[in-house]
Amino acid sequence: MPDIDPRDLRDACGSFATGVTVISTATDEGDHGMTANAFMSVSLDPPLISISLDHGSKMLAKVRASHRYAVSVLGDGMEGLALHFAGKFDPTMTDPFVHIDGLPVVPGASTVFLTDVVQEVEAGDHTLFIGHVTHIERNRDALPLLFHGGRFAGLAS
Repeated sequence: MPDIDPRDLRDACGSFATGVTVISTATDEGDHGMTANAFMSVSLDPPLISISLDHGSKMLAKVRASHRYAVSVLGDGMEGLALHFAGKFDPTMTDPFVHIDGLPVVPGASTVFLTDVVQEVEAGDHTLFIGHVTHIERNRDALPLLFHGGRFAGLAS
């Protein structure tokens, strides 16, 4: 098999336009969140979604400890929040979450999924967390925040 340079793979995957999410959970230490685009639907029956977390991420241990996670799909105009949870801390965002059924979620997100973890799958340097969806909230009028080629974008009108 040919060697694939990890940076080339990351850049190539970046040519696939994705939505932007904040994955969040709550532990005894408080609320935790991170920006991610590694989210996908898995099954309609039963209702399952998946997130992919790098083995080096702080969120990995948090999701393992709580056995639950939320996915907040960000809408157009939420770039600042995405950057905040991607490690570019914004001191003005002192309370970026509201709570639904004990899980922190982003207020104003276009869609929110609450899940209970039903399976972990080790996959290279990441772990996939398959979650059984227990609750969904949607704003059908919200436009998505997109990510492509290392930049945020919106839908063209």
